[in-house]
Amino acid sequence: MNNPSAPGIFSRYVQIDKWIFEVKSVRAIRVDGFGEPYSAIANLTLNGNSAYIDGLLTREDDEFTREDYQTFMKISQQLEVESVDFDRFKQRRRVSDTVKVTPTSSFKTKLKLVKV
Repeated sequence: MNNPSAPGIFSRYVQIDKWIFEVKSVRAIRVDGFGEPYSAIANLTLNGNSAYIDGLLTREDDEFTREDYQTFMKISQQLEVESVDFDRFKQRRRVSDTVKVTPTSSFKTKLKLVKV
């Protein structure tokens, strides 16, 4: 599940001495540089092969964009989860959704031009 040699895959487990530390929660902030004021925040909780996004807040008049959604899918792929559940408020209504995560392939297909 956690291949340290595979590019773009984060290890969710780290062993130090007789302890194994498991990443179970991630705080995400939308910002250009660390330490600068951020425009959005979310919590990502990992449980087995799934993740749950909650606490998604953006500044007033600042939407959660398609690009933001794609970024969360990328981190989900890198953390090797199979599905992501999230709750958010849209037009003053709570919306829940589950999204299946497409795994990243560790190899790229080589294309070859063939003349017919």
